[in-house]
Amino acid sequence: MMQLEKPDPMGGAIKAFWEGNKEASVTVYSDNMEADELPAAYLFRTFTEMPEREQFALNEARGRVLDIGAGAGSHALALQEKGLEVTALEISERAAQVQKARGVKNVLTGDFFELDPTPHDTLLLLMNGIGLAGTLDQLPHFLETCKRWLAPGGQILLESSDILYLYEEEDGSVLLDLNGAYYGELTYMMEYGTERTPPFPWLFIDFDLLHQYAQEAGLTAELLLQEEDDHYIARLTRT
Repeated sequence: MMQLEKPDPMGGAIKAFWEGNKEASVTVYSDNMEADELPAAYLFRTFTEMPEREQFALNEARGRVLDIGAGAGSHALALQEKGLEVTALEISERAAQVQKARGVKNVLTGDFFELDPTPHDTLLLLMNGIGLAGTLDQLPHFLETCKRWLAPGGQILLESSDILYLYEEEDGSVLLDLNGAYYGELTYMMEYGTERTPPFPWLFIDFDLLHQYAQEAGLTAELLLQEEDDHYIARLTRT
């Protein structure tokens, strides 16, 4: 029996936009929020169109950079323009094809957890890239995998946010199930056209908890940028 390809709505939308469908958009479903639309156009933004936190993180990148979950390749292109050696790592074959067509010089296609790691000076995890860990229970494995991709003295630059505000009541109190999972563990599905992913876990983590897990992994966590909307940029380095 022929094996069907895994659904890849993000790659499908990126490819469709590149081929001329400027209205291509991914529908994002979550267990804690209403369905949302992610226009593929957003993934093609230039450096000047990026949020301040992304610009800040890109300016902190140094040496040989690995852009993990590179999407349409916009961060990689911005770093290339700054003269850095950057590799765009992407699991989606279609997104990787678009990256190459846009001029990304080094494109690596595959699963971050399964590829043979090579040393990099900066690992880049923007657009809540640490969400790839999935859950708190899987975060130690994720951090250990990151360490295998890090050169001596290397850094992990990541973006995440504290989403406690999602659980705030009108009076300012917070309603949490103390016996449930960590409030930053969400479940998502993505859809474009006829392609829809199965539900998958995605982690948002507050900085204090990230600091704790980093310490246990032998990493130092440094808060570089804190924004009013609870987004932040952090740097992890080997202790």
